[in-house]
This record gives sequence, structure tokens and C-alpha cells, in this order.
Amino acid sequence: MTPELTALTLAALLQFAQVALYSGLALDQVGVARAAGPRDGGVTLQGRAGRASRALNNHFEGLILFGIAVGVLVVSGQTGPLTATLAWIYLAARLAYVPAYLLGWTPWRTLIWAFGAGATLLMLLVALL
Repeated sequence: MTPELTALTLAALLQFAQVALYSGLALDQVGVARAAGPRDGGVTLQGRAGRASRALNNHFEGLILFGIAVGVLVVSGQTGPLTATLAWIYLAARLAYVPAYLLGWTPWRTLIWAFGAGATLLMLLVALL
């Protein structure tokens, strides 16, 4: 397995961990009956539960683009030290982003996000070269 695919796999596992974190925080806030129900009507989660929800959604968005970048690079045989480094930067940024968002670290959260997004963008540009 290439380093890029390993980073992608770990990023997907991070997504599962974020789902578990969000579920636990949301459950504490809304209760079992609401969480197990049909969820008709909106509930706005507050505090860390709301932040966990937004961080989770943000990772879904980023993971799609990162997955495309890794897929294109691997299928086209364009992986190498640069793309491996960029993949690990993406994963490190995503790992740092979760606590940064949960703890309200501004502007660090945005800077951490930018490193991950920038790594993905560079991977896509490498694929075109």
C-alpha cells in the first residue's frame, strides 16, 4: 500500500472516530429518546456537541477531495515522496483540527484547516503535471 493510501485509510478511520465523538456529545445533550427517534424538527446543538458536528461535516467535505487526490495519484502512478509528504500533512492537519475546533482555538483552527486543504490542493496540482 502506498503512503497516500495509508493516510487515506487513517483519515477514514478518523472520520469514524469523529462520528463516535459527535454521537456521544450529542447524546449527552439531547438524550436517548431524541437521538433514537425520527429527529423530526430541528435541534441546534450547542457548545462542544455543535462544534463536533461542524468538525465532522468539515471532514466529510475535505475527505472527498483528499480521496479524489489520492485516487488520481495512485491510479496514474504519480505517487512519490512529495505526494506522500502532502498526504501525511493532510492527515496531521485533520488530527489537529478536531481538538482545535472543539476547544475553540481561533485563529489556529483556520490555519490548521488551511494546511490540510493546501496539501490536498497541491496533490491535485501534482496529478495534473
